[in-house]
Amino acid sequence: MLSLKIHKAKGETIVAVCDLEVLGCKFLDGEKRIEVYRSFYGDRVIEEGELDRYLGEATIINLVGKRVVDMAIKLGYVSQDRVLTIGETVHAQAATLQR
Repeated sequence: MLSLKIHKAKGETIVAVCDLEVLGCKFLDGEKRIEVYRSFYGDRVIEEGELDRYLGEATIINLVGKRVVDMAIKLGYVSQDRVLTIGETVHAQAATLQR
């Protein structure tokens, strides 16, 4: 299961998705840190099979969690060089979605 929230701002559709188990967690690694805020990632729970549909609607994606990032790479939305390891999780962002 994944947690998803869609944000609309200035003509952009930002799709924020995280692995459900990292929602509400903080990750630290030296100077790198990320907090997986419910207000940004936690609007609704979706099945993993729904991810492609939501990412296909996005102009910007923001992902946290090993499972969701791996799925986005396999679907062609994110390249491995866009993945940042922070503590025990991974984070990826993409501003353009070319598959």
